[in-house]
Amino acid sequence: QVQLAESGGGLVQAGDSLRLSCAASGRSPGYDMGWFRQAPGKEREFVARISWSGGSTHYADSVKGRFSISRDNDKNMGYLQMSNLQSEDTAVYYCAAKYGGWSLRPSDYLYWGQGTQVTVSS
Repeated sequence: QVQLAESGGGLVQAGDSLRLSCAASGRSPGYDMGWFRQAPGKEREFVARISWSGGSTHYADSVKGRFSISRDNDKNMGYLQMSNLQSEDTAVYYCAAKYGGWSLRPSDYLYWGQGTQVTVSS
């Protein structure tokens, strides 16, 4: 299995930037990596995903143009660069991994980190 651990969350002001990191360890290479978020009282939602090679990415409409997903397989790391953060971006952010093709659905991801809190104050 894949073990995932997020870091980099915190309290920022609206308009600020933040970079989340996801350290991966464990199983075989080749997994797709996704970022999801969950705000209080809301369902977990898709934010971005990236293929193993990095050649394929998808973003939620709400973050397009502001967030950028990347990965460094040599370092077993994934990243979510977030800019122009807004109050509606406040949530716990999770990285997740899956094998066997890409998906935007949280239920399709088998491996999850513990999450990191991002709070944007206005």
